[in-house]
Amino acid sequence: MVIRSETYDPPEYVSWQPTAAVLQEWQQTLQASRTRQRLVEGLDARALLDLYAGLLRFRFMDTYLKRWVRQGVISKAWLGTGEEAVTVGNVHALRRGPAGDVVGPMIRNAGAYREMGMPMAAVFKSYLGTHDQGCKGRDLHIGDLEYGLVPPISMVAALVPVFSGIALAFRQRREDRVALTWVGDGSTRTGDFHEGMSLAAALGLPLVVVVQNNQVALGTRVEVHTRAELDRLHAAYGVKGYACDGNNVLDTYAATAQAVSDCRKGRGPVLLTANTFRMGGHATHDEAEARDLIPQALFRYWGERDPVGQFEAHLLAADAALEAGVAQPPSPLPEERVARNRCILEHVAQQAEAEVEAAAAEALQSRAESMPDGTDVDHDVYARPCG
Repeated sequence: MVIRSETYDPPEYVSWQPTAAVLQEWQQTLQASRTRQRLVEGLDARALLDLYAGLLRFRFMDTYLKRWVRQGVISKAWLGTGEEAVTVGNVHALRRGPAGDVVGPMIRNAGAYREMGMPMAAVFKSYLGTHDQGCKGRDLHIGDLEYGLVPPISMVAALVPVFSGIALAFRQRREDRVALTWVGDGSTRTGDFHEGMSLAAALGLPLVVVVQNNQVALGTRVEVHTRAELDRLHAAYGVKGYACDGNNVLDTYAATAQAVSDCRKGRGPVLLTANTFRMGGHATHDEAEARDLIPQALFRYWGERDPVGQFEAHLLAADAALEAGVAQPPSPLPEERVARNRCILEHVAQQAEAEVEAAAAEALQSRAESMPDGTDVDHDVYARPCG
């Protein structure tokens, strides 16, 4: 199962064990809405393990990036540690593949790339600036329309009007597709967010905007920069709104499925607030500062609610035959259900870790062999300089 590291994980995760209160809270969340409960019950073993593998890949990817920072391979990295369930739960509720739905990840949503189908090596190569990936070494803003991935813009929420335009194109082309992008709690205060949401609301566009409320905007806590409850922000635009536990991947998946269904039925746009917590700094360079600025009680509270650990505990106790979700389950499997589920989860974790390790190794090889030389710096741009 997930490997916990004293060197790279938040200290609250290193010796993580589920408490009875947290497990009870998890179950109560899943039972609070009959609609979401039915959506979760509709997930088979394959879908559950796909969600689990997505969480692990995201966590392992962050570990590698942080390791590279410590080793001097890169100068800094923007991580989604502790917020994995938001991205993975959102993306798995979409139609992925050719002519599927479209997403616009931000810095806490890098796990969306692999979950939408992009090879994980491309993410690592973008961090290293190699030539053999989509941006050809120009930029860290990663995307590939072949996989329904629109590159982000540094200013969070700047994609909201862009995605309103994409959703409008879906409407005009009569395509049964949904556009989804993420914003932080702080970026709901920006003009881009307001203008994009106003347009989408006025035209009733198939757009889902996920407000990823991780309790802090750069270094300012949400209760300082926002007076109104973010769960009620949808009312200001006259659109539907849902809220979910952003550390519960099943609740996040089900809430997103509700939002996406609304959009497909012409009831969009939808604001989905996912409540979670940033377990580190804005990036790897200011983790110590974040620990000084944010009350330690918040780290302890959210540390008990590790999204990966909670889902592991849920799956261990599941009645479902998880071995049905893997193509070649390990053999022999134990007779006792919990032991059998543990064996399956360990198998999935090993595969996820191996995939991330291979992707990181491929990216490092590309750094040695495929760095940009400047000869095509003006390719794939809208205009070239005169003269």
